[in-house]
Amino acid sequence: MNVLNLYAGIGGNRKYWCDCQVTAVETNKKIAAVYQRQHPDDTMIVGDAHEYLRQNHGNFDFIWSSPSCQTHSKMAKATRHKNRRYPDMTLYEEILFLQHFFKGRWVVENVAPFYEPLIHPTQKIGRHLFWANFDFEAKDVRRPENFINLANLDGKKALQDWLGIHYEENIYYEGNHRPAQVLRNCVHPDLGLQIYTAARDAA
Repeated sequence: MNVLNLYAGIGGNRKYWCDCQVTAVETNKKIAAVYQRQHPDDTMIVGDAHEYLRQNHGNFDFIWSSPSCQTHSKMAKATRHKNRRYPDMTLYEEILFLQHFFKGRWVVENVAPFYEPLIHPTQKIGRHLFWANFDFEAKDVRRPENFINLANLDGKKALQDWLGIHYEENIYYEGNHRPAQVLRNCVHPDLGLQIYTAARDAA
């Protein structure tokens, strides 16, 4: 199966996929480098996942997209955040695009937002919402205690052990000074496998 993994991050969702050729797209070079070490046989594109989807969707059997969640997260409305931002509508643009223009199987993942979702999700599993064009059942993976506050170096170690993804460097991006944030953004590999398996079996 030819798979497109958009906003690939360090590859949490992809860790246990097999019998597939994966093209991953990630905008951050440091994050992409960690992903590539984890999955050296994947094709890694460092660039704009949103535009790559529009131009290349016809080349794939299955597409997984996890657009940036920061502007949708309940934390975006927390009182400690003084700089208010518009929710990034890339999320809904991609859901509509895939619904109407892609003939394969697809799933879009994001966090449960601080507002009522503009497009009703297919499923809510733990802290994740999923929109998809195939049926699947999946069980959430229990998170480490105090997950939301695992932000420092100790938190990085705990999350790496939880995900089974280890790397030495500390990655900071978009003004974020928490070395564990990129790990907290991951879909757990066990959950990613359950959804990938359902997509493969729906062929």
